[in-house]
Amino acid sequence: REEKQLELTLEALISQVADLKNSLISFIYKLENEYDRLTWPSVLDSFALLSGQLNTLNKVLKHEKTPLLRNQVIIPLVLSPDRDEEIMRQTEGRVPVFSHEVVPDHLRTKPDPEVEEQEKQLITDAARISPDVAQKQIQSLNKMCSNLLEKISKEERESESGGLRQNKQTFNPADTNALVAAVAFGKGLSNRRPPGSGGAVQSGQPGAGAIIAGASGMQQVPMSGAPAQQQPMLAGVQMAQAGQPGK
Repeated sequence: REEKQLELTLEALISQVADLKNSLISFIYKLENEYDRLTWPSVLDSFALLSGQLNTLNKVLKHEKTPLLRNQVIIPLVLSPDRDEEIMRQTEGRVPVFSHEVVPDHLRTKPDPEVEEQEKQLITDAARISPDVAQKQIQSLNKMCSNLLEKISKEERESESGGLRQNKQTFNPADTNALVAAVAFGKGLSNRRPPGSGGAVQSGQPGAGAIIAGASGMQQVPMSGAPAQQQPMLAGVQMAQAGQPGK
């Protein structure tokens, strides 16, 4: 009966470990091959699956019908340096031979002596601390964690606000385009000159000829009511003005 119960327990453990191994293989494959499109919710789902399988494995080990496996002793019956195909199949190619070199590693029920010594030292140090001192250390650690989280949150807020300030538009694109079009192509500029900006009219321009022609026509028009001796003086003035172009 005990042998049958032990066999059923081992089958259940092997099944649970196989499921856990497949989940680990799938998660490692995602990390190595799908890291560019891997999302955080997907990672959390993988962690949740692994955590649930580990809890199920612990429940199987702690079940009341599960025999104490620590009381079971495993003794290798055959050790051979030759390649064993059955061992290869059961270990999926990880252990090709079952020799005296691999037996201490695969059948070990205790950690390495160095790890075991460190674990004992930690247990001894923890036993020396009183409950009050432990509570103070816990409060100090919680305070440090809270300050660190607050600093991280502050840095995130400052980075987000800085990004918003950098992305904020500080100019009007329409005004910029209008200014560039006016400078490069003269778009939107007026052709009229302000009053008083024109210079002296040269004789070679059409306006100068019109003024001279008007002046010569003026000396042929008799002025009514004016003395006759003033007409030659007017004519002399007009001719003198006609002889000086540009004035």
